[in-house]
Amino acid sequence: MSNNTPNNFAGFHVRQTPMTADEKVRAERAQVIRNEIEEIVSVEGASFLDRSPIIGAINPIAMPMTITTSTDENGRVNVVGNVTFGAAYEGPPGCVHGGVIAAYFDEVCGVAQSTTGNPGMTVNLTIDYRAPTPLHKSLEFRAHVVSTEKRKIITYASLHHGETLCAEATGIFVSMRPEIFERLTQLREA
Repeated sequence: MSNNTPNNFAGFHVRQTPMTADEKVRAERAQVIRNEIEEIVSVEGASFLDRSPIIGAINPIAMPMTITTSTDENGRVNVVGNVTFGAAYEGPPGCVHGGVIAAYFDEVCGVAQSTTGNPGMTVNLTIDYRAPTPLHKSLEFRAHVVSTEKRKIITYASLHHGETLCAEATGIFVSMRPEIFERLTQLREA
């Protein structure tokens, strides 16, 4: 099957020209910074929340997101995350990269499922993107647990820019057995 439609986005995902001298300097500096980040987040004894690549206070790549929880009149715990993404998180021009949005959904759904008292790991995260998510604007993630069945925890989350629904997510988590958690901790420390 041939597509003769002109490509208006040539070079967007595939480099068409060699890096300029300035771009090479920036790439080298970025590698130095990545090495420093590895050193910073490898701190012995630091908690997951501090090291998190999404919200970690000691992780320089984390875009600070303020997370709050509240319980509504029906006893449901609601998680709200507020964040403003800068240029480092750009996907389409002027918009947050979809993969970044997915990572932040995983984080807020993870916080929500942790409120059950039997937290687990993500086994499935489904995202529906509804509208472009702008950079440099205040954004709000909202999440809650929909249901639990044995070790399975299902969450729902949404992303808003003001009144605009930018994306929705459904997460499925499976509670970790204590011995699995211990084994993962040992692997990290090995």
